[in-house]
Amino acid sequence: MNETLDKQIITDSSLVKELNPIAEKVKAGERITDEEGLLLFEKGSLSFLGSLANYVREKLHGDTTYFNRNFHIEPTNVCVFSCNFCSYSRLYAHRDEGWELSMEQMMDMVKKYDGKPITEVHIVGGVHPKMNLEFFAELLRKIKSHRPGLHIKGFTAVELDYMFRKAKLANDEGLKLLHDAGLDSLPGGGAEIFHPEIREKICADKVDADGWLKIHEAAHRLGMHTNATMLYGHIEKYWHRIDHMKRLRELQDKTRGFNTFIPLKFRNKDNDMSHVPEVSLVEDMKMYAVARIYLDNFPHMKAYWPMLGRQNAQLSLAFGVNDIDGTIDDSTKIYSMAGAEEQNPSMNTAQLVTLIQQAKRKPVERDTLYNVIRDYSGMDIKEIEMNPLLN
Repeated sequence: MNETLDKQIITDSSLVKELNPIAEKVKAGERITDEEGLLLFEKGSLSFLGSLANYVREKLHGDTTYFNRNFHIEPTNVCVFSCNFCSYSRLYAHRDEGWELSMEQMMDMVKKYDGKPITEVHIVGGVHPKMNLEFFAELLRKIKSHRPGLHIKGFTAVELDYMFRKAKLANDEGLKLLHDAGLDSLPGGGAEIFHPEIREKICADKVDADGWLKIHEAAHRLGMHTNATMLYGHIEKYWHRIDHMKRLRELQDKTRGFNTFIPLKFRNKDNDMSHVPEVSLVEDMKMYAVARIYLDNFPHMKAYWPMLGRQNAQLSLAFGVNDIDGTIDDSTKIYSMAGAEEQNPSMNTAQLVTLIQQAKRKPVERDTLYNVIRDYSGMDIKEIEMNPLLN
């Protein structure tokens, strides 16, 4: 890998004075600055960025590429907030157009996976005023009572902020209540773009950047791991992306509580920003690469394949990504309703393993906290397909 990186440094001669020092810092394991991150976005060729990002990825993980076996529960798409980029939610005033799952319906979804080797349930949805803190605490208790070993990753900081404010609890109090009820970790949703210049235009009425970061910091203090996201490819500029990642990097320096960073591509179907064109695949790969280079204290970089598409997620493995999420089992509508590549997002273990192997990477099943469950690199696909415990 060093030979490839050295060759790339030499051949990008037109920008050698500006970009070579960044490449040398990356090779030396030194942190790049905000200005250098912005320069990578603005002037780095895709091949140059890919080489740097892949160098970092392989230094951290070699060829290992992670996935897990998971499913989603989306309790409701009814929401009190009106984010302009959202194709998923329905305002509470128009809740007859959406769905609201009962406790029993959600438990039936959990029971559907009895006897199957699922390790994680992911619970996120709209912010519904009647689905309050106690409602979700009871749901968590019921899930843990039914299946104690199932890891529950649930609720964006947007959902939690609303729950806690309505219950008149501080972040740490509300999180402890949910943690005690069975919540194991937090997803990274709701971050969007932190800078107020953009946030006020796309999601002005929900928790701001400071509020999002404080909730994740409180979770980290409780020993809970969380993820982080960024919605990119709409009206933001490159420097807004750097500003966003800077705030994440600073919190990670402080707490070391983030597991992974997940860039989320803006999709423009059926929302109030449908007039904004989607960015190209080149821009997608550039986003992953710069994020991998800049976020030096984040252990993992994930491409959420239902949003990006299978083949594009496969391609991202050459641009710093070492995780492509999980089996999903067609249990999420958030991105399919926005026009994502995958309208029925479901892959079994054999399909995920094949996808990773085709990219010349090593497929490894993980749990939510990146503990290794099984290394599939030496296994035959037919063996996986025929074994119900593996597929």
